[in-house]
Amino acid sequence: MKKKNVLTWTLMLSSMLGVLTSCGLDIPKEVPTSYETMTIEKTDIEVPMKFSAKLKGQTDVTIMPQVSGQLMKINVTEGEQVKKGQTLFVIDSRNAHLELEAAEANLQAAVARENSAKLEYESNKNLFEKNIVSRYMLDNSQNSYLQAQAAVSQARASVNRAKVNLGFCTITAPVTGIIGEIPVRGGDQVSPMTKLTILSGNTTMEAEFSVSEAIIERQVQAGLTQSDKESHMANMPDVTFVMKNGTEYQHKGRISSLTGVVDAATGSLSCKATFPNPEGHLYSGVQGTVVLPFSQKDVMVVPLTSVVRIQDRSLVYKVQPDSTATAVTVTTTNTGNGKDVIINSGLAVGDKIVTIGANNVQEGQKVLF
Repeated sequence: MKKKNVLTWTLMLSSMLGVLTSCGLDIPKEVPTSYETMTIEKTDIEVPMKFSAKLKGQTDVTIMPQVSGQLMKINVTEGEQVKKGQTLFVIDSRNAHLELEAAEANLQAAVARENSAKLEYESNKNLFEKNIVSRYMLDNSQNSYLQAQAAVSQARASVNRAKVNLGFCTITAPVTGIIGEIPVRGGDQVSPMTKLTILSGNTTMEAEFSVSEAIIERQVQAGLTQSDKESHMANMPDVTFVMKNGTEYQHKGRISSLTGVVDAATGSLSCKATFPNPEGHLYSGVQGTVVLPFSQKDVMVVPLTSVVRIQDRSLVYKVQPDSTATAVTVTTTNTGNGKDVIINSGLAVGDKIVTIGANNVQEGQKVLF
């Protein structure tokens, strides 16, 4: 009975295959898949390292008055581009003018007393030479003349001080830049403790960021000493500033500062990169990313497609002499170019690995190449 059933099913399958063939349908055939491979070699590569940064004008200046008085004029607006020497604020100068006039009058009086003391001293000197007056009178007149000279110097210093104070009533831009927030208004009473605004000298901008401990270790391994720091920074490649929206700033920058003290809390060094800003497109306070290229020499670089990620492991399929694939656990470093990774461990020079189709390889599968 069982043989009859088997025979019946065999005839049915044969009939179905015949029908499919007669209808012109192709039956899928198993076709072996080809994989691309490569042999591991060492090469040099440039790896972009990225650091969060904040921009600041190289010459940001807090504008504060140096004299007290009523704020008479505000000649600029927030966000305005100003040039060095341009008038920003004007403080009531009437008292300063009166102080200058009084100082000049005191100077004239002091000069008159000096002239009188000089005449008396010269007269007594002639009389002393003729034995008409005593040495006491000569010395006394000489001392009076010296005191008069000192009084003139003091009066002249008071005039200069009054002129300086008068000049302080007109506040000018110490650098070329952009005006920040202005918290005061015309008519306000201001003093040397009053903050008028911040002038951001934006012709050159500094991107402040922290260099990670890994970079410090590389410098130590490279034998970099404090005396070599300036030459080391001079030989470093240009850096790029990337805005938060991914836009790359058109001008390249240079590393300009690297502190010599490691932050105990973060294990990092503070660093600054200087960027030219001729068009004024960069502003103080803008945040972004500084991209610093580092050259990696004699490293094993493989395509990103050759690495299979399984949870927290990275696998690469190594091709054995019999053309079968064996999974090997590797550690990698991202190159930042979106195409390659650096193999740190797990492979050696001369090993052959699967590059294209690695996600489809099974352990022990024969790889055709």
